[in-house]
Amino acid sequence: MTKYLISFPSEAMALSPEDFQAVSDASHAVVQEAKDAGVWVFGGGIDETVPPVMVDGEGTVTEGTYPQTTQLEGGYTVLELPSREEAVEWARKIAVACRCAQELRAFQYDPES
Repeated sequence: MTKYLISFPSEAMALSPEDFQAVSDASHAVVQEAKDAGVWVFGGGIDETVPPVMVDGEGTVTEGTYPQTTQLEGGYTVLELPSREEAVEWARKIAVACRCAQELRAFQYDPES
């Protein structure tokens, strides 16, 4: 089976404070549905209050990140599914729960993961 990344940037989820709890409840329900279906791998939101660092092969930690990923934020879900069609359906469910479109990407197959 293929692992799929379903994600969205923080700016895509423009909610009023009144809507936040409903979206949180709806997204947690989809997470539970994915767990119950046995397709959940992991997921969560990037903690945007913690700045990224780079760690090299010597263990040296440097503030910052790759220029291409300076805006890495938002929410991420990884599911393991038998088909792209099923991945599209799960992305649709998450889009409904989060009230924003989701980006869908497939991970390359790796027999060790």
